[in-house]
Amino acid sequence: MAKVVLSQDTDLSTSRSALTDFLQSRNISAARIRADADARRNAAAAAAAASAGANGTAATTVSSTNVTEDVDEEAEAGPSTSATASRTQAQKRKNQQAAIEKIKKTKANKKRKLSGHSSDSDDAALALFNQRAAPPPGQTENCEICEKRFTVTPYSQTGPNGGLVCPKCAKDLKKDDQTPKKTKKKTGAVPGGGRRKVQSKILDGVYQTGAKSLLTLCIEVLAKNIELADDLGDLPPALIDRIARLLSKQRLMNPQCLDLFLRPDVEEVMIYDGARLATDDYIRIFATASKLKKLKVRNAIQFKDEVMEYLLGRHIALESLSLHGANLVTQARWKDFLAAKGKHLRTLQIYYTDRHFDDDIVASLKDYCPSLNRLKIYHNQQVSDEGVKHIANLKGLEHLGLHLVKSTSTEPYVRVIKDIGEHLRTLSIRNVDDADDRLLDAIHDNCTSLTKLRIQNSEVMTDSGFTRLFKDWKNKPLTFIDLEKCRHMDSAKPRENPHLVGLCSDGFKALMNHSGQKLRHLNVHSCRHISSEAFEEVFSLDKEYPELVKLEISFCEQVTDFIVGCIFRTCPKLRELNVFGCMKVKGVVVPKGRILVGVPNAFGMVIEGPED
Repeated sequence: MAKVVLSQDTDLSTSRSALTDFLQSRNISAARIRADADARRNAAAAAAAASAGANGTAATTVSSTNVTEDVDEEAEAGPSTSATASRTQAQKRKNQQAAIEKIKKTKANKKRKLSGHSSDSDDAALALFNQRAAPPPGQTENCEICEKRFTVTPYSQTGPNGGLVCPKCAKDLKKDDQTPKKTKKKTGAVPGGGRRKVQSKILDGVYQTGAKSLLTLCIEVLAKNIELADDLGDLPPALIDRIARLLSKQRLMNPQCLDLFLRPDVEEVMIYDGARLATDDYIRIFATASKLKKLKVRNAIQFKDEVMEYLLGRHIALESLSLHGANLVTQARWKDFLAAKGKHLRTLQIYYTDRHFDDDIVASLKDYCPSLNRLKIYHNQQVSDEGVKHIANLKGLEHLGLHLVKSTSTEPYVRVIKDIGEHLRTLSIRNVDDADDRLLDAIHDNCTSLTKLRIQNSEVMTDSGFTRLFKDWKNKPLTFIDLEKCRHMDSAKPRENPHLVGLCSDGFKALMNHSGQKLRHLNVHSCRHISSEAFEEVFSLDKEYPELVKLEISFCEQVTDFIVGCIFRTCPKLRELNVFGCMKVKGVVVPKGRILVGVPNAFGMVIEGPED
């Protein structure tokens, strides 16, 4: 055991000798470090005793003792730690000296000198610095107000006299502080910050340039505070319809809001989102509105057979029925409804209701609905060519809209046009992939009263067929034309179109020559085989289309900045121009009050013209 102790002493002596040699090589004396520390400690203690009393003396003594112990440890540490400690201590002394100089410049210190205090200003400032120094986080301190002991944290607040306060007293001080806080000025809206809202309004068709009207602002305020409304009063039907649209858009149409639209004398009920309504709510509509003539419900998920049965038992003569998504109404109930209420029905619109609404129901319309003049069957999976043929028997039909999921041929549509085309005012046919030019020729020969024409998704109709349709057509100029996606489809060679399938240059020229002066809405989306020369000829500076408000030319690849500029010059009332997918449109100047949608640039997908 003695040998072990001797060995340890020998190692310790060797280590101290090495440290001594290192300090001597750097001209550092450990004894001098201790002496300087003792001197600073004694000076600080004397100054604290003279100015701050016993408390300041104790705090300074503890602080000086800690400094001495730190210096002793640094003197005994290795070379790297000694150098780091020296830099740290130098920085601390520098910060302390800066704080003391700041205290000397304060008004309190100057008043103290004028009052006759003759003690050294450095010692007094040092004592004041030690007195003001707050304990570091983690230590305990007495609260200035309640004098309770608490743990200091980085978030501890100071009291009225400069001391720290506990969390409870800090909350009380915050409550008692009634001084108004300075509110930050709100910065202006960042350009493009409301891009999603603008896009939503454009998709809804309610976007407008400039300030909102007072009526629009009132409707928006009412929608935000709809839970406070008791009754809508005697507002006109158009205004009530706008309120219903806005509530449905914000998903606020619930059983409570429904009561605002139900009165015994109401004749129209428009519900644009009935997803939150139950079966009893639909029954309540017929129970309350005894004079109901027009009903429109979208997302009518809970519109079931029970609702139809209740309607059949009421003396309600519906003239217009529009249902969206009412797939829980069976075929038997549809027939019962048409048999009992069909004689008064003038409008029947069925959207996404295809489970039981089939060819037999369409065939029964001839016998049950003699006054029907508007029929729309949208996204139906049951109606086929046979059902389309039965539509030809509805001699009083003036408005027809079909969107059938099943593949259909040309002959049924041609038969419908030949039998009832003379009286048709609007014709909308979607998803007719296999319909050919015979349908266009039938429209040209039989339809003379059309104002709206829509033919979408045609892959067989040719440019010559569209040219024959509009050339020397006895029909008056149309106000609405939609020929979206009437184009050649070939994934191997998409840009080659030797047979001129779809709407091409000649058909587009014939269309504008026939209806350009009265046309308000034109959609040639994806008709990519219209050449740039055709666009330049149609929108040349010597022509003008005074009524055109909206133009859709997305994915027409030949559209350029020059063509867009010509469109704005020849269409003085044009409000919105869509150019999605027109990659040659880059830096066009948009006139003030116009909207250019779809330009992929830094300004965003929507540009409201800043220029006059």
